[in-house]
Amino acid sequence: MIGDPMEFKKGGKVKAPWDKPRPKDLPKPKKLSAGAKGAAKRAAKAAGRPYPNLVDNMRAAQRSKKNG
Repeated sequence: MIGDPMEFKKGGKVKAPWDKPRPKDLPKPKKLSAGAKGAAKRAAKAAGRPYPNLVDNMRAAQRSKKNG
C-alpha cells in the first residue's frame, strides 16, 4: 500500500514493533510506573482506543525514563 508508514524506511521493508523479537542486549523489562500507565491510558483515549496498545506503553516508558 502506498503511503503506509511501515512500508519503507531507508530503502528496506520495516517490521512493526510487535513483529520483531526483543533485542538480546536490552535489560529485563520493568513494570510501568503509575504515572507512565496514566500517560499510556491518556494517549489511548486520545486516539479512540479503549486501552493502551504496545506503542502507547513503549512511548510512556521512554518518556518516563527521560524525565527521571
